[in-house]
Amino acid sequence: MNKVKLAIIYYSSTGTNYQLAKWAQEAAEELGTETRLLKVQELASDAAIDQNPYWRKHVEKTKDISVATSDDLDWADAIIFSSPTRYGNVASQMKQFMDIQGGLWSQGKLGNKVVSAMSSAGNPHGGQEATILATYITMMHWGAIIVPPGYTDESIFAAGGNPYGTSVTYDGKDGMVEDVKNAVMHQAKRTVEVASWVKKGSNK
Repeated sequence: MNKVKLAIIYYSSTGTNYQLAKWAQEAAEELGTETRLLKVQELASDAAIDQNPYWRKHVEKTKDISVATSDDLDWADAIIFSSPTRYGNVASQMKQFMDIQGGLWSQGKLGNKVVSAMSSAGNPHGGQEATILATYITMMHWGAIIVPPGYTDESIFAAGGNPYGTSVTYDGKDGMVEDVKNAVMHQAKRTVEVASWVKKGSNK
């Protein structure tokens, strides 16, 4: 497999999407992929974060993880995004990161990036699918190559059957409701595999 560079870019307030991103990184590295695990810039105030002890705990836990930049997108052959849903859309932190990439976009540097997306919400119909589709709308404007998991592996069904990207319900008490680890790992490996085909075909 032609070696792929994968950026896994997430936003997580209390840790769910961080865990999805970690599993994606684990899967990609099993294939020998060079990875960067990156969070987007936090926009919420300390006052807002301190209202939720789980949020503050997660901020402290992940303080050493690098914040994603345009250089990371330029570097990557493939990108996996993971964001919780906010009213059926990506979190504002993730949206801002996407919105400030006009410089790369205008230079044509986002075209043909291989991308996939994951999401979470507090209940089974909390907007996970809409959030992933909203991510893909931006990716269409970038000219990226979208790689959904579809139903290409049995793990998709065990994880709740979302063909757009792995999504999970977080109940706020016991963690993730669905068994999604294998689905995340399959999605990551599929993204890397497709990216390797694109990279080989473009002789990059």
